Amino acid sequence: MDLWDTAKNKVNKEAPLAYRMRPRSLDEFIGQEHILGEGKLLRRAILSDRLGSLIFYGPPGTGKTTLARIIASTTKSGFESINAVTSGVGEIREVIKKAKEREKYYGERTVLFIDEIHRFNKAQQDALLPEVEAGTIVLIGATTENPYFEVNAPLLSRSRIFEFKPLEPEHIREIVRRALVDKERGLGEYKVEISEEALDHLVTMAAGDARAALNGIELAVLTTPPDEDGVRKITVEIIEQSMQKKAIVYDKEGDNHYDTISAFIKSLRGSDPDAAVYYLARMLEAGEDPRFIARRLIVHAAEDVGLADPMALNVAVAAFHALEFVGMPEARLPLAEAAIYIACAPKSNAVIKAIDRALAVVRKGENGPIPQHLRDAHYAGAKELGRGKGYKYPHDYPGHFVLEEYLPENLKGQRFYEPSDSGQEAQIKQRLKELWGKVKNFTK
Repeated sequence: MDLWDTAKNKVNKEAPLAYRMRPRSLDEFIGQEHILGEGKLLRRAILSDRLGSLIFYGPPGTGKTTLARIIASTTKSGFESINAVTSGVGEIREVIKKAKEREKYYGERTVLFIDEIHRFNKAQQDALLPEVEAGTIVLIGATTENPYFEVNAPLLSRSRIFEFKPLEPEHIREIVRRALVDKERGLGEYKVEISEEALDHLVTMAAGDARAALNGIELAVLTTPPDEDGVRKITVEIIEQSMQKKAIVYDKEGDNHYDTISAFIKSLRGSDPDAAVYYLARMLEAGEDPRFIARRLIVHAAEDVGLADPMALNVAVAAFHALEFVGMPEARLPLAEAAIYIACAPKSNAVIKAIDRALAVVRKGENGPIPQHLRDAHYAGAKELGRGKGYKYPHDYPGHFVLEEYLPENLKGQRFYEPSDSGQEAQIKQRLKELWGKVKNFTK
């Protein structure tokens, strides 16, 4: 049966569940609200049949091909589809020929969907360019690879890129529940009971991939014999076998979540890279949101390492950007690198102590007026008010430093930042002592 005609024909019960349950309209589509929500550009373009060339980029099972099918059923243009793995330049030229004929005889454009477009080489991509540029073909490419690396610049410049994100747990739940009750396309003809724990494990192991979730639940249902009441009871053990991953006891809202992240943080603080990378692996395997882990790494690079090794924060931030850029599972590497770096770095909590001491003073209301010489003097009349008068510009003095009071009068000489003797912070401490030792107490 033609892939693009399934919505118009009787459902093929022999097809995989993930194929049968593909949404047939935008109203059935679940997830990707950031690009398909009400009022969003892509949704408006599809509904008005005003499509330009598009590239859908994102991990498997997030709806790229499904959305192309929906476009196929709604556009008034001709629709062609090819797979970059099995297609060559000859097939591209045949599509181009048909597109030109369709435009010449019927005045219609052709929408061409290319799955796995990153598999096309430069010559294959270049063959499309003239017709895309002329508007004879509207290109829709789907790729799991970063298009900025894998798609030719000329095609990129003529296309709008939409990034598909892993589906949220609630999206996967809804997709699985629909499949379990749908008698026409899904598993509704079976009596199925799935425990909440089993559903949780299925959702976690799917990791945002709807196809993986549907393949798992289909295998679980079809291989589970009914009991005496005709009910197929799906347990965690059955889901483990179907997904080929053992469930790790880990409740994202309960003790296991907080206990594991606590152990991770304390291992970082305690300079144990082995424990840190173990708890990182445990969280990743259990389906913890890697963005949550990356955020904690950033926080603790500042809290537990601080200026003892300022590079720790850079490494943590870089790991977060790498996660956003390449996605999982590859991002496990920069996350592990950041965790190991932070664990091995010299430690200091002087930064968190400094800001908390300053916040405590501010919250007590001990906020004297800002000294006149520090106030803004860049507006008409400022000088008449005495703003900025007497300010000493440090770069006019030897060593780019001059003793001057920067705190309000009532806080004169107050210390908030107490550098430790650890790592680079020892050097910071020595420099501050040399600069401020005459007016601030550096006996600590």
